[in-house]
Amino acid sequence: MGYPVIFVFESIYYPILAAVGITVNLVAIVILCRGNCGLSKYITRYLVAMATADLRVVIVEVILKRINNIYLPISVLFITPVCAMILVIKIAALDCSVWFTVAFTFDRFVAISCQKLKPRYCTEKTASVIIATVCTLACLRSIPLYFMYEPGFLINNIPYLCVETAVYYISPLWAAYKVFDTVVTPLLPIFLILSFNALTVKHILKSNKIRRTLVSNSDNHNDPESENRKKSMVLLFTLSANFILLWTPYFVHSLKWRMRNYNYRDKYYSSPIYINQQTGFMLQLLSSCTNTCIYGLTQRKFRQELKNGVKYLVTLNGKLCQ
Repeated sequence: MGYPVIFVFESIYYPILAAVGITVNLVAIVILCRGNCGLSKYITRYLVAMATADLRVVIVEVILKRINNIYLPISVLFITPVCAMILVIKIAALDCSVWFTVAFTFDRFVAISCQKLKPRYCTEKTASVIIATVCTLACLRSIPLYFMYEPGFLINNIPYLCVETAVYYISPLWAAYKVFDTVVTPLLPIFLILSFNALTVKHILKSNKIRRTLVSNSDNHNDPESENRKKSMVLLFTLSANFILLWTPYFVHSLKWRMRNYNYRDKYYSSPIYINQQTGFMLQLLSSCTNTCIYGLTQRKFRQELKNGVKYLVTLNGKLCQ
């Protein structure tokens, strides 16, 4: 009997995702750190933090877990303490990636809609504090997950695999933690991103209406400010749609089904519930490649830096162009 279709698809999908994710995020980090994109330092800090968190997700979840499970069935990574630590780091990295997106969305809301708060909030120091706070809270939030797992079996007294303990399914504390986990990521982030974007768009539309009235009463009908605001709206809608579309399948599945991944029956792997679960994971991890692309590639100077970098590499450090 051949492998289930979902297994075959994952064996192709995850290596491609790893290659693209590492490349995209590393390139973004290098370009942003050079500081030639015309972005302020505090915005650059947010974007670098997002790219770094996404890169960590790709390395820990996609390479060390998904690809390892598919292509390296015997590995030190399957030892229970190592396996549990990888899962903890993955959750912390996912939380950082998601909440950095929320923090940056709020920052853009303040910059556009709250002119009095902007000078105090939109600073490099504030960005650093928020990034450090998010990282700390994400790590603290993920620590209890280390104690959620027990070995699947022992080989020469060495524990292997990470299986949820029986207490995880019956304990009121773990039940409360699961609800908290669902709220923290991604229910609350989705709500906050939609709310901040809605308020930002409302402010932009109101400002544009006033500016159109002023411009129509003047001889100069060119309004660069309105064009910039339109670009901001497009960016905000793109970010919201990307995050919500890629996280919704995972979110819906986590609310409706709780499945045990150590049930190895063939029917289980071919069931629509399992396929939906794995599809949700794949789309969720895809967001680790798209966030930075959306933020960065919408910036003209970022694209120019990328072109310069490609040209520099292709022409052997520029020597062929001389």
